[in-house]
This record gives sequence, structure tokens and C-alpha cells, in this order.
Amino acid sequence: MLSNYPLSEVEKRFLEESGVEKISTLIPYLTVDNFPKLGLLTACRFLEWAAENPQGVISLPTGKTPEFFIKWTQYLLDNWDSKKGKEIREQYGLGNTKKPVLKDLTFVQIDEFYPISSTQHNSFYDYVNKFYIQGFGLSKEKAILINSDEIPLAQGKHYSEIFPDLKVDLSLRFRDPETDLEKLQQESIYMIDQWCADYEKKIRDLGGIGFFLGGIGPDGHIAFNTRGSHIYSVTRLTETNFETQAVAAGDLGGIEVSANRLVITIGLDTIVYNPEAVAIIIAAGEAKAGIVKDSLETKLNNVYPATVLQKLKNGRFYLTKGAAVKLTDSVDAYYQKGEWTFEKTERAVIELCKRLNKYGHRLKLSDLKADKYCKLIPDLSEETVGQVMKSVEDKLARGLEQEKNQRLLHTGPHHDDISLGILPHITNQLHEPTNEAHFSVLTSGFTAVTNSFVIETLHHTKKLLDENKIQMVNYEDFFEMGYSLKTDKDVYHYLTNVASENEAARKRGLCHRVVRALVTIYGIKNKTQLRETINDVISILRKSYDGEKNPSKIQKLKGMIREFEEELVWAHFGVQVKNVHHLRLGFYTGDIFTEQPDKTRDVEPIVELFRKVNPTKISLTLDPEGSGPDTHYKVLQATAAAVKKWGEEKDISDLRIIGYRNVWFKFEPHEANVVVPVSLGDMSVMEDSFANCYLSQVNASFPSYSHNGKFSTVAKRIWVSQLNDIQLLLGKNYFYLHERAKVRASHGLIFFRDMNVEEFLATARELEKSIEGMI
Repeated sequence: MLSNYPLSEVEKRFLEESGVEKISTLIPYLTVDNFPKLGLLTACRFLEWAAENPQGVISLPTGKTPEFFIKWTQYLLDNWDSKKGKEIREQYGLGNTKKPVLKDLTFVQIDEFYPISSTQHNSFYDYVNKFYIQGFGLSKEKAILINSDEIPLAQGKHYSEIFPDLKVDLSLRFRDPETDLEKLQQESIYMIDQWCADYEKKIRDLGGIGFFLGGIGPDGHIAFNTRGSHIYSVTRLTETNFETQAVAAGDLGGIEVSANRLVITIGLDTIVYNPEAVAIIIAAGEAKAGIVKDSLETKLNNVYPATVLQKLKNGRFYLTKGAAVKLTDSVDAYYQKGEWTFEKTERAVIELCKRLNKYGHRLKLSDLKADKYCKLIPDLSEETVGQVMKSVEDKLARGLEQEKNQRLLHTGPHHDDISLGILPHITNQLHEPTNEAHFSVLTSGFTAVTNSFVIETLHHTKKLLDENKIQMVNYEDFFEMGYSLKTDKDVYHYLTNVASENEAARKRGLCHRVVRALVTIYGIKNKTQLRETINDVISILRKSYDGEKNPSKIQKLKGMIREFEEELVWAHFGVQVKNVHHLRLGFYTGDIFTEQPDKTRDVEPIVELFRKVNPTKISLTLDPEGSGPDTHYKVLQATAAAVKKWGEEKDISDLRIIGYRNVWFKFEPHEANVVVPVSLGDMSVMEDSFANCYLSQVNASFPSYSHNGKFSTVAKRIWVSQLNDIQLLLGKNYFYLHERAKVRASHGLIFFRDMNVEEFLATARELEKSIEGMI
């Protein structure tokens, strides 16, 4: 396959290092071990191209995906002739390359929300200027950029006058306007369309884009060319789909904004207009593996926009191994290379059941022999399927075991992660009185709380203060120390009113906790100062645009709201506030590129928590890199380092580590070693506790791209789909006729991995390797 395509020197080196022997996809790809290495590969290829095309036209991506591309590009430019710089260049095909000068390149902005002020830090215009024009030293004068403030509109007006609610109704392209404002809007839309045509012409007059780098969305979008975009599409003002809006919600401060904002994007034909173009799509993490497979193994098709790269001899996908894991090449290599393990047998048989839609007990030996993977199973026989069924039954048996005399520490990166991951398993543990449970959320989670939620809550708090319904502020010592006492009482009061379905009293419980938080954060000394502070916070938030980074004190307020929500969930089961620990690790800052965990700042607090709780079991999210919010992976790095450090202080050979996943990524059956049955009652408890306690999340301002609604619904769907997989193997009668009522009541299953310290630290060493050599 690759012999048909011209590989650059950089690509040859990375291909050799990857060990990939067969590439059969319709677009060539390269794989690397991890996300930072993906940045190195991309930076090397970009600098190689820039050295050969000093006056070329480039188009580079925005968002979190290019973080390490930007860092490595800057590092190599700054250290071109240093010892380390030379070593990297020599290793990866840049040894004889003259240091490129980037100032004469022409930069083309890929896309932008419309309308959005160019001064907003969450506009792509601002990102491009900060990280590329300034960061790479490109020419601002030569750049072709999308600035909403400068796109001409009817009567020379600003978009805030033409589209006062920032909504653009594209039906005006085709229907008669009904008001004077709509007449202006229609004229303006036509003017924007003309501006887009001129933008396209500018690019084509330069010969097209010479070097394009882009990410890929969960629906397969590249730039803002969503699923179904025309293969010959050009620069245009257009709507987006839900998946794209969900991904953009983090940039824009909630899906309420992203769902109502249009985009200006270059088209698919814009990307491939120059037949000599180097066009690269980068993807990291197993969560992207499905869309990567579809994009690389499907013929040119508008359902998968990235298939357009088939038109280019220099079209490429650069992938982490996780993103490449579902490619036919990767699956073939998994089964055909290395030692055959029982995990491979398990995976092959379960996948065959799904492929044939056939129950395990109905699989014939001839079915296995006819399958290209099952036929590789050593000592394949009539007993093979039975062995796999027995293995899964053993996993279910482990999920039914009643644990006793355990000190449990359940941890999560964000509030709600623990509940969404393993709540039914935890409720089993909490029913046993000899167990003691602690819960810890490792970041403050403030980015998930919208400005509008805080503004509404503070207005209600003011109203209750005016009505003298927050009586604790009248106590003499409240502003000295009373505010920090009886926090359990807030929780109990709130949940009592969940039971009585008194929504007004529930809101009052939240406002009580918000008052305590304000006094804690701002050092408030009296009721007058309390009202002034509430007014100040409301004023600041009203003047902020959605998605703007808040001042640190407001971040803390938002975080403390989330902490209250977490306390409410576990109080459902009698867990006291003192057993819910809020770590607020310092790497979590709300910046576009989250810092790496720091050993002193981020690891030591976790070790201190271990010392305090002295757990016999620890749970944590085991999401691979790039398969959900990067906070998950960074918390996993910090926790792994903390376990290792704690192990240097005491014997933790008996410690068990539970690795779970939730709405962002799931285990395949062969990856898990514990399976927990989930009843309809368990699902109701999870749904109810989520809806009643995670108040800031019920309306899902930052939803999963797979569901426009509460995360609890996504979790429930995953549990149900996991049951379907196992029922296909074991048969429905296994569940209907089981001797245990818990199994008979199964309407979902939870998968997780139970590890000893050595097994977990082996995983941790893989994590450490993934960040070695990072800048």
C-alpha cells in the first residue's frame, strides 16, 4: 500500500519506529504510542514541509488536539542546534534539514463560530493569533483570517445590531423576510455568503492550501464539515449537528450557546483543491477508533467527510495506537502477533457471537473454524466456547461477592464520575455494616458550572435573605465560625425535602450552602457585605461572555457548588460529609491546555489522603489517554504516582485497585475481570440521585456527544448494551433462570478491572512511558 505513496523522510522514520508491517486502508496512516508523540510526529512533518516550502500556504487546527504539535514545533525551532534538538532531528529524518523560517508562510484560518467577538479568548481567531501568528512568528499581514467583527453586513452595521440575540436564521436565504429586521438579516446573510466566496477565492488564487492539519470529530467532521457535507463543499456559513455542538460546548460555555451559533468553515474541496497538498488528520485515543476505522476503510463518501483525503497522494492520518485499535490492520496484528492469551480467545468468541448474532451455546465448531480470528485459537475444539462462557460466569460471580471489613476509597476526576461509573457496586458495599466508605473527587470541577446557573442561584439567595429565610446569618458567631459548622445539616435538610418533594425547600438548602461558600471564599464579616459580594459576583458574571475563564474566587465558588452536589449523592446512603474529601488538585486551572500533574502540588495531596483513610481498596477511572476529558487521564497519572509513593512508605501488597469507566469510554468484555449485575432499581437510584443532586448538570450544558441529555441516561444505556453483549454469549436463560435473584433482576451490567498493586503499577509504568520525553 505505502509503495504507491511518496513518504517523506520524517514519515519513513516514524513508520519504521511504529513496527506496522501492513497498511491496507484507503488512506495511508502512521501510528505512535501516545498523544505527546503524536505532537512530535506532526511537528517534525510540518517543519520538514516548511523548510521545503518557505512561502507556502498552511492551515492549522484549534482546540486541545494540537497542544503537543504546538509545543514540539516551538521546542524544535528554539533548540534546532542544541544537543537534544540535533538528536531528535537526526532520529526523525530532519538531520540534514536547514532550520525553517516561518515568517513568509501564509496562514489560513480553518473555521470560526459565527457570530463571536474576535476579542473573546474562546474565539478561534484569538487562538490562531496567540498560538500561531505570535507563537510561530507568522505574518499577520499575509494571514487569511475569519474575524466576525470585520465581516461587512447590511448598512455597515455590526453583527450585534443585525443579530441582537446572536442567532442567524439561514431560512432567510430562501424565504421572504417578515420584518424590517429580517430584511437586514437577509441582506446580511447574502453579504456573509459573498464574503465566504471571496475567502475561498483568496485561498484558490494562492494555489490552494499546501499543508493542512486537522482533527476529527466524533461524527467524523473535519473543520466544521459535519457528517453529510458535500464532497465538493467550499467555504460557507453553515449549521452544525448535535455531536459537533456537544464537542464545541466546552469552548463556548455550554450547549445552550453552541447549539444556537453557526459556523464559518472552509469546505472539503477547499482542503483538497491543491493536488500536491499535504493534508493530515490527527486522532488520539480509543474513543476515536470507530470513526477512524470508518474514515480510513470506506470509499469516498459524504457520510465520512475525511474520506475526501483519498483524493490526495499526500493525504494521511496520524494516529495514536489507541485511535488505530479498530482498524482491520490493527485487529489482524493483535491476533496474529505475539503470544496467544486467553483474553484473545475471549475477545474472538464474543466478537463472533456479535458478528453472527448467534448465542454462544449455538455456535458450532464449524463457525469458529470459518472465522479468521477464532480459527487461530490454539487447541480449538467443541469445548472452546464453553471455556469462554465459564470465564464470564466467573467474572459475574466475583461481581456478586459480598465484601466485608473493607476500608473503601472511591475516587473520581470530576463530581459524578464515581456515581456514573460504579454506583450499583458501591451500594452493595454500603449495605454491609463492617465496610467503611470514603469518597474523593480530585478536581474542583468548576468548568462544568455555567454562569447562568450561578447567577440564578445567587438571585434566589438574595431573595431568601430578603425574606429572612436564611436564618443562620442572624446568629452572632456566624461570620466568625458558624458558617463552617453543621454542614451535614445542609445536606440532611436538602435530602429531607427531596423525600417530601418540596422543591422550594431544596433550593433553600442549596442557597444555605452557597452562603457558607461565599463567606469562606471572600472572608465576609456581616450581612451587608454578604449582599454586596453577591451583587459583585452577579455583576462580574453578567459582564463575562460564555466560556470565559472566571476569576479564581468565582472558580472556587463554582467548585464548592459541585462539592455540595457530591456530598448530597453519598448522603443518600448515609455517608457523612467528613467522609467526602475534596482535593481540588492544582493542575486543573480552566486553561485550554491543562497542565501536567506536578509531583508536589498534585501527587502529595493524594498520598496524604491515602495516609488518612488507609484504604484496603481504591477505585479510580481507568480511561486511556484521549478517550474523554484529559482531566481523567491526568488524574490517573497523579493517582498512579501517589500509589507508588505510598508503597514506599508502607506494605500495600494487599491493596486492591478497582479501575472503572463511565460515559466517556467503556471496557470491552475481555478487558474486565469483574461483572456486576444492575437491576432496574439500581438504575432508578442512579437516575434519581443524579437528577436530585447534580443540580448544575441536570440540563447537561456540556453533554456527551452520544446523547442530548443527562449523563445518567448515557451511563444507563452503556450498562444495558453491556448486558446485551454478555446475554448473547451466555444466553438469556442464564439470566432468567439463575438461582440468584440479583442476576434474574439484571437489566444492565457494569464492567470493571480489579487489580493488585503490582498489576496496577504495570499499567502505571505504561502511563509513565507515555509522557517520557515530553517538553
